[in-house]
Amino acid sequence: MENRILYVRLPCNPIFPIGVVYLADHVHKLFPNVQQRIFDLGTVPPLDFAGALDTCVDEFKPTLLVYSWRDIQIYAPVGGRGGNPLQNAFEFYYAPNPLVRLRGALGGLRVTTAYYTELWRNQGLIKRGLKRAQKYNPNAQTVVGGGAVSVFYEQLSKSLPTGTIVSVGEGEALLEKMLRGQEFRDERCYVVGETKPRDRMIHESPTSIEKTACNYDYIETIWPEFQYYLQDEDFYVGVQTKRGCPHNCCYCIYTVIEGKQVRINPAEEVVAEMQQLYNRGIRNFWFTDAQFIPARKFIDDAVELLQKIIDAGMKDIHWAAYIRADNLTPELCDLMVKTGMNYFEIGITSGSQELVRKMRMGYNLRTVLENCRDLKAAGFNDLVSVNYSFNVIDETHETIRQTIAYHRELEKIFGEDKVEPAIFFIGLQPHTHLEEYAFKNDILKPGYNPMSIMPWTAKKLLWNPEPLGSFFGEVCLQAWQQNPNDFGREVMKILEQRLGCADLESALAAPIEPKPKQLATVS
Repeated sequence: MENRILYVRLPCNPIFPIGVVYLADHVHKLFPNVQQRIFDLGTVPPLDFAGALDTCVDEFKPTLLVYSWRDIQIYAPVGGRGGNPLQNAFEFYYAPNPLVRLRGALGGLRVTTAYYTELWRNQGLIKRGLKRAQKYNPNAQTVVGGGAVSVFYEQLSKSLPTGTIVSVGEGEALLEKMLRGQEFRDERCYVVGETKPRDRMIHESPTSIEKTACNYDYIETIWPEFQYYLQDEDFYVGVQTKRGCPHNCCYCIYTVIEGKQVRINPAEEVVAEMQQLYNRGIRNFWFTDAQFIPARKFIDDAVELLQKIIDAGMKDIHWAAYIRADNLTPELCDLMVKTGMNYFEIGITSGSQELVRKMRMGYNLRTVLENCRDLKAAGFNDLVSVNYSFNVIDETHETIRQTIAYHRELEKIFGEDKVEPAIFFIGLQPHTHLEEYAFKNDILKPGYNPMSIMPWTAKKLLWNPEPLGSFFGEVCLQAWQQNPNDFGREVMKILEQRLGCADLESALAAPIEPKPKQLATVS
């Protein structure tokens, strides 16, 4: 029987589905005779999900369904799922006014209902697609992967059909082995009802794949919805330049899912892929790496890529990325501006070097400022989004004052209107150092359900512990009341009004606490 693979991207925000695109491209290069189709439910109205999936399965008659599930956890400072989850939670937990608390409770109920409805709906779509495919091919199989699955793969085993292959992280090697008829269970995966996930499976190193430019001429033939992402001139299309992240940031799951080994995609292949999109009218690119420049040893790779973009003649593009600004050089800053970088995000988390060290983030805040000055000197005049996650580990009034001082210095460099503080409260995720910290400090008990958003669990997973939890709750509620359309800047303003602003030098200095000496023993 010929293999026929249907990739189903489960409903989510209209973000370019680069994961399934790269999977289909990889399979086509190795198995050009395998029939493939991409079906993106992100482009389908909600009321049509089931019917559209039925029609697609009936037309294509797949032997293998590969589901991509991107989103599960909902803690975010932005609207969605019928409301703002962060605001609802803070109103419910911290508002002194009973009516506001009631509003938060009702809003939280709407969010909770929408969340569990989405879980049940996606599980239902997975079962529905498989059952329908088995009408045409009784031995049809299902693989479920994607960002959400990689984080919650252990919990999902109870709700997916028996025989479902649950894929963690990258799926290329898994699909390759399945299509060759080889044993595939040594990859980061397990089969529901047959095997259990290996202990710490997510921490296993992914199989390294040689990445070449995605063949969009082929992708266009198997993805009818492709044009949907080409219509909006403001839309950013994803391009991946590397995989992996070498860092140990306490709350981050990227370094676990993608592995610590950074695997660079050849610059000429990245540019060739961009040129295919450029020739289709795309002018905005998002480099989808965990970090565009994850460490100083990869600066030369970034320089090579940006120089090749210039050499290719793509002079009217814009691009954006997550960037570790401690790894910039004057040459790199110059190339960033010349190649059209018009937005970037830096997740410094805190403007206190002491907390940066405690969160294992591995960068120097003084260096970040120096490099940002170089970037400004090179002519960068666009938006910078700075991610702050207050109250993560050992936050105090003094470290808050230091963060304010640091943020004000960034505003001096780029301009107040160009620096957008994005205020996050960490959504604690399994398999992270922060989860281990929560276990050690009796904040969470092993065996908890990280997918639960019941109030007694959600308050712990939406990381804002006491003694400062109520204080931040009060500040955020005031910011939403005073200026909901500029929440981040309003939070920084209120914090400065209440606590003041530290001397910048205190934010940049983090004295190492001496460890007590151990007495030598003689054996």
